[in-house]
Amino acid sequence: MLCCLCDLLQLLAALAAVLLLLVAVIAHVTARKMPNLHRHEAEKFFVGNNGEKKPFPSIHDRPEKDLSVVVPAYNEEARLPVMMDEAMQFLEKRQKQRSSFKYEVIIVDDGSSDKTTQVALNYSKKYGSDKVRVLTLVKNRGKGGAVRMGVLVSRGKIILMADADGATKFADLENVEAGLNSLKPWPDNLAIACGSRAHLEKESIANRSMFRTVLMYGFHFLVWFLCVRGVRDTQCGFKLFSREAAARTFTALHVDRWAFDVELLYIAQCLKIPIAEIAVNWTEIEGSKLVPFWSWLQMGRDLLFIRLRYLTGAWKMDTTGKLD
Repeated sequence: MLCCLCDLLQLLAALAAVLLLLVAVIAHVTARKMPNLHRHEAEKFFVGNNGEKKPFPSIHDRPEKDLSVVVPAYNEEARLPVMMDEAMQFLEKRQKQRSSFKYEVIIVDDGSSDKTTQVALNYSKKYGSDKVRVLTLVKNRGKGGAVRMGVLVSRGKIILMADADGATKFADLENVEAGLNSLKPWPDNLAIACGSRAHLEKESIANRSMFRTVLMYGFHFLVWFLCVRGVRDTQCGFKLFSREAAARTFTALHVDRWAFDVELLYIAQCLKIPIAEIAVNWTEIEGSKLVPFWSWLQMGRDLLFIRLRYLTGAWKMDTTGKLD
């Protein structure tokens, strides 16, 4: 009996090894070797104050602003105004208190089918295109792709990624800024501060079904086991980067959809970029594009593929490149 059990365990181990090898081969063969940094011609321009098209700058240019805020938006005509009103009130108030403070907000319409671009352009008209710029992508790339495109045309010394739903209060920028500053002196001007909802976990579990709780813990385990350690909440959409850190990580980013945060932090840890995790206020907003089971399943697959593609050399990371 014991001999049969040992044989069965050996068979299962062999099958698991063969399956893992097969998945590794699939991950390697299906990988797009280079990050998708291509921009369509229309994506190279924004609408200026007089309605004329002007070329976007590059993150490799010298910074012109103290802060850039990149807002990815997909079919967000209803939720975007709430977030933008709060953000602009905060930023305008700071500018009045400190006249030297310069900022910009870049709204990236990720191929929306609604009036997201028009809603965003209304803010550009109200505040001027030097403060609010709209980048409309020709087709949907996914949240990671949209954030990347916005980051690569940013002018800020520091760059904030903020969700269009306004789930995180914009005033928490001050806490995340403090977290970024706590990492000084920044090695090679590289630093990242991640907003975190980890302190709200017990409260959120009380309001979740057992199924969603199991999915959440399963995802957290996969993140820790495969990619990122030391960051409890990798998925909060409120992250602050030094300009150099944003350039180094986003130009190396391959994943365009939900799991992009994990690859981004995996890249950062491989490059030894210091990361601070800062508690922020967060409220669940209706209208999420995340479908619990299928989105988590897709993210689980992406996590495995991220690890395997770097291990097999399908994806390579430039650990020496610097911001020009």
